[in-house]
Amino acid sequence: MQTAQPTDSSAAAKAPSSIQPAHAAPRINDAQYAQYQIIRRNGAVVPFEPSKIAVAMMKAFLAVHGTQGAASASVRETVEELTQNVVRALMRSRPGGGTFHIEDVQDQVELGLMRSSNHEVARAYVLYRERRSQERAHQKAEATAPVAEASMTVVDNGQRIPLDLGRLRTQIENACAGLGADVTPDPILAETMRNLYDGVPMEEVHKASILAARTLIEKDPDYTYATSRLLLNTIIKEVLGEEVLPQDMGQHYAEYFPQLIKKGVENDLLDHKLMQFDLAKLGAALKPERDLQFDYLGLQTLYDRYFLHVRKKRIELPQAFFMRVAMGLSLNEIDREARAIEFYEVLSSFDFMSSTPTLFNSGTQRSQLSSCYLTTVPDDLDGIYESIKENALLSKFAGGLGNDWTRVRALGSHIKGTNGESQGVVPFLKVVNDTAVAVNQGGKRKGAVCTYLESWHLDIEEFLELRKNTGDDRRRTHDMNTANWIPDLFMKRVMEKGEWTLFSPSDVPDLHDLFGADFEKAYTAYEEKAARGEIRPHKKVPAIDLWRKMLSMLFETGHPWITFKDACNVRSPQQHAGVVHSSNLCTEITLNTSDGETAVCNLGSVNLVRHLKDGANGKELDHEKLKRTINTAMRMLDNVIDINYYAVKKARDSNMRHRPVGMGLMGFQDALYEMRVPYGSDAAVTFADNSMEAICYYAYWASTELARERGHYSSFKGSLWDRGILPLDSLDLLAQERGGYVDTDRSSTMDWDALRNKIAQDGMRNSNCVAIAPTATISNIIGVDASIEPSFGNLSVKSNLSGEFTIINNYLVKDLKRLGLWDDVMVMDLKHFDGSLQPIDRIPQDIKAMYATAFEIEPFWLVEAAARRQKWIDQAQSLNIYMAGASGKKLDDTYKLAWLRGLKTTYYLRTTSATHAEKSTGRAGQLNAVSSSSDSSHTAASAASEPATDVKFCAIDDPGCEACQ
Repeated sequence: MQTAQPTDSSAAAKAPSSIQPAHAAPRINDAQYAQYQIIRRNGAVVPFEPSKIAVAMMKAFLAVHGTQGAASASVRETVEELTQNVVRALMRSRPGGGTFHIEDVQDQVELGLMRSSNHEVARAYVLYRERRSQERAHQKAEATAPVAEASMTVVDNGQRIPLDLGRLRTQIENACAGLGADVTPDPILAETMRNLYDGVPMEEVHKASILAARTLIEKDPDYTYATSRLLLNTIIKEVLGEEVLPQDMGQHYAEYFPQLIKKGVENDLLDHKLMQFDLAKLGAALKPERDLQFDYLGLQTLYDRYFLHVRKKRIELPQAFFMRVAMGLSLNEIDREARAIEFYEVLSSFDFMSSTPTLFNSGTQRSQLSSCYLTTVPDDLDGIYESIKENALLSKFAGGLGNDWTRVRALGSHIKGTNGESQGVVPFLKVVNDTAVAVNQGGKRKGAVCTYLESWHLDIEEFLELRKNTGDDRRRTHDMNTANWIPDLFMKRVMEKGEWTLFSPSDVPDLHDLFGADFEKAYTAYEEKAARGEIRPHKKVPAIDLWRKMLSMLFETGHPWITFKDACNVRSPQQHAGVVHSSNLCTEITLNTSDGETAVCNLGSVNLVRHLKDGANGKELDHEKLKRTINTAMRMLDNVIDINYYAVKKARDSNMRHRPVGMGLMGFQDALYEMRVPYGSDAAVTFADNSMEAICYYAYWASTELARERGHYSSFKGSLWDRGILPLDSLDLLAQERGGYVDTDRSSTMDWDALRNKIAQDGMRNSNCVAIAPTATISNIIGVDASIEPSFGNLSVKSNLSGEFTIINNYLVKDLKRLGLWDDVMVMDLKHFDGSLQPIDRIPQDIKAMYATAFEIEPFWLVEAAARRQKWIDQAQSLNIYMAGASGKKLDDTYKLAWLRGLKTTYYLRTTSATHAEKSTGRAGQLNAVSSSSDSSHTAASAASEPATDVKFCAIDDPGCEACQ
C-alpha cells in the first residue's frame, strides 16, 4: 500500500481548493446546498460543500492505487459517480434541509464504497477511520475537561435559553421505555449532543434526537420504535402546541378531537356532516397507546403525506386520523357512532387497513376513495380523445388507471372516412403517456396508467417495444406501463409450436368481446379468410417467436406484463354482464368494461400476521378473529361505493350496478416468520392455500350477509354466484374451455356447500369481493412486508416520498441474538452482501433457509403459492416474479407454469444480473440463478443502478406508490 492515507472529510475541508478531481461532482443546485451545513468534530458549523467529499474520496483511492493508478480516467469517473451518490443519499435523509455531522458524511462514503464493490478502498477507509477515532479519543482523554454540556444554549420562541439536558434525557428515556434491554437512551443522547451546537434552534434539537435514534436502527431494529416515539413528540407539539407526557395523552386526545373536526370543517378540509357526530363520544373512544405501535417509517409516512394540514401545519394526530377516516366511512350508517368506533378499531389496531385514496380523502369534502379505474377505448377519434380526457379527470383525483386499447385499428389499416391509412395505436399511446405526466394526481403524486393490448393485434410487435430506450422517441412511452392481454389460443399455439396470425381489430371486430371456445372458433375462421386473401392487412408469425419477444422485452424493459384474458373472463362471476378487457394498473382487478361502463374498484387489506394465535404446534390461523375483521372490513368497503366521489358518470353507473370491492392481504411473509416456515417450501404453499381459502370464505360470507341486510347488487341474476358456481368451481369451466391445460390443486378444507346455499338464499351484495393489491404504502404504515411478497433483503433501504429508511428484519435479529451471532460484524456483513445470509458461514443453514430473500427463492415457489391463492379469488393478485440470473429457458418455464396453474395475471418481473448474484452470495448457485454468461445486466424493472435491496413494489413506487395501495 502507498504511504498516502485515506482522509476524512474534515481533513478535506482544510485542503486547498486546487485539490479537486478532474470530474468533480456537479452541483445539483446551489440553493439546495445552502439549506445544509456540516457540524465538525470541534462543534464548528460550516457550509455543506460536496466538492470536499470528492477530495476525500479521491485520497482514499490514492491510498490504495497510488498516484498513477488514481489518476486514471476510470477512477476519476468512479469518484465522481460515488460523490454524487453520497450527496443524494445525504440530501434524501433530510429533504427539508438541516445539518450533517461529519461522521454522517463518512458513513455514507463508507457505504458507497462497499456498495460499488471497491472493497480494498472501503477496507482502507474503515481502518483509517478507526485509527483516527482512537487517536481522537486518546487526545480527548488528555485534554482539559470540556465545558459542561448544560451550558449549551438553544433558541426557543425567539429567545436564547440554556438547554434543559434533564428534560431531553427524560424524553429519550420515555421513547425507549418497554423496548427491551438492548434499546437504551444513552447512545441516542450522546449522538444527539454530538449533533448540537451553541444557539441551535429548539426544533433542531428534537430533529437531532430523531436522527440520532434513527442511526441506531441497524444496530437493533427496536430502535425504530424509539425513533417513532421521538417523532411523535414533535408531532404532538406541532398539533397541540405543547409537549405532553404519554400518560396524559388520553385526556388531551378527548379534548382535542372535537376541536380538530371543527377546525377541519372551518378550513374547508372536512365534510360538514362530520359535525353531526357525537364528537365527545368518539374522542373518548380514541386509544393513545396505539400511537406506540408505529415504527419510524410508518409514522413518518403518515406525517408527511396523510395528516391534514392548514398552511403546512399538521392538525391531525394518529388516532384522530384513523377516527376521521372511520367517520367518513360511517356517514350513511344508522348508528354512526357505533360503526365509526367499530371501523376505527380495525384500522388503529392494524388488523385491516383501507387503501391510500380512502385514507387520504375519507371524511373530506371531495371523498374520492376508490383506487382503480378500468376503461376500454373505442375505435373513433371522438371516443379516443374522450377516453384520454377521462384518464385526466380520474388521474386528477388520485386514481390508478388500466386502459384497454385493443379496439383501435392497427398501423396501415384503412380509414373509411378519409380513405387514408391509420397510424395505429402507438401515436395515441404517446399522448396517454404525456397526459399521465401532466395530470399528476392533484399535485400529490405521479399519474399512473397501464395500457393493455391483445396479442393478436397487428401493432403488438411495436407495442412490445414501447418502453425501450432506443429507437424513435416519438414512438416510445417511458412513463406509462404496458401489459399483454393474452388469449389461451395463443398459449396453446406456443405450447404446440404453431403459427399465429396478427390482425387489425377493424377487420375482426368481434374478437375483442369473445373468449374461450367462442374466441377460438371465430379466430380460426378469420385465419382461413386471411389465407384466402380476404383480410388485409394481416401477418403470420411463429407463435413461439412472438412469445420469446414478449419474454425478452419483459426481461429488458420490465414491460409489457404477462396477463391472461381467458382465465380472467371464464372465471369471472360477471361474465353474463359483459367482458373483462384488461386488468388495472397493478394487475389485481378483473372487472368488465364497455363504452357505457368504467369499472371501479375499492381496496383494503387484512394484516395476516395479526390473525395468528398460539396452537398445539406453534402459531396458526385465528379463524374467529379473521372472520370478525373481514365482516367489518367488507362493510367498510361496501360503504365506499355509496360515499365515493366519481369524477365521471360511467364510473358511478358501473360501481352502483355491480358494487365490486377488492379485499386483499399483507404481512404474508411476516406470518411465515411467526410460524417458522420458509417461503420456499411446501408448508408455505399450503399456508398460502389455507389462509386464502379462509379469507375468501369469510369475505364471500360477509357479502351475502350484507345482501340480506341491504339487498343484492342489481346485476346479480345470471351471475356465477346466482348459478351456484363459486370461484373454486370455475376452475372446471376454465379446463373445459381450454380443452385441458389446467393443472392445479383443487382441495378445500371449509364448508363451501354451506356458503353456496347461503348465497342461493340471500344473494351477494358485491359482484366481486377479493383482490390482492401490492400494498406498498399501507404495509409501510403498519410495519409489515408488503402483500404476498417475500422479503427482498434482511437489511435494506426503503425509498418513498418521505425519504430513505433503513429496514432490518427484526425476526432475523431475534434469532441471531438467541444464537449469540448478532454483533457489529454481522451488520457489516449484511450491508456488504445486500441483506443476504447465504455467504455468511457462521449462520446455520436452517436460519439461512428461513430468511432467504426474494432472489434466493426459486420462482417456482412464488407461482405455486399464487396458484393456490388464485383458486379461491374472484379477481386476481399482484404477483411479482423474482429471478436471479434469468435465462430464456427459465423465463419460458416460469410463465408457462403460471398459465398452466390457472393464474389470471402476473405483475413485474424482477431480475438481478449474474454478476450481482455472485456478489450477493460469494459462490455460484446460491440464488435462484440459472448460470448464463450472457445474463449480465439488470432489467429496467430491477433498476440497474440500484442495489437489489431497494426494490420497488409497484408501477409508480418510484419512489412512492399508492394507486392500488
